[in-house]
Amino acid sequence: MTIADEDDCQRTLTLVGDDEQDAGAGLIGWSAPLARALRGAAVGDLRRVRLPGGEKEWEVIEIAYPD
Repeated sequence: MTIADEDDCQRTLTLVGDDEQDAGAGLIGWSAPLARALRGAAVGDLRRVRLPGGEKEWEVIEIAYPD
């Protein structure tokens, strides 16, 4: 999945099981706040997430499934 923030900075991530998470490698655990917000999203959706550093909004740019 590729998402972009308000400044159009794009980030590619993969939703994985919590035991496989590695944020530095773009692997976000299923129960993380960002993952919960993105579950069920479609391309073009805007999702707002409350993080420790404040609230942030992302747009879903692309959805892909790893091989």
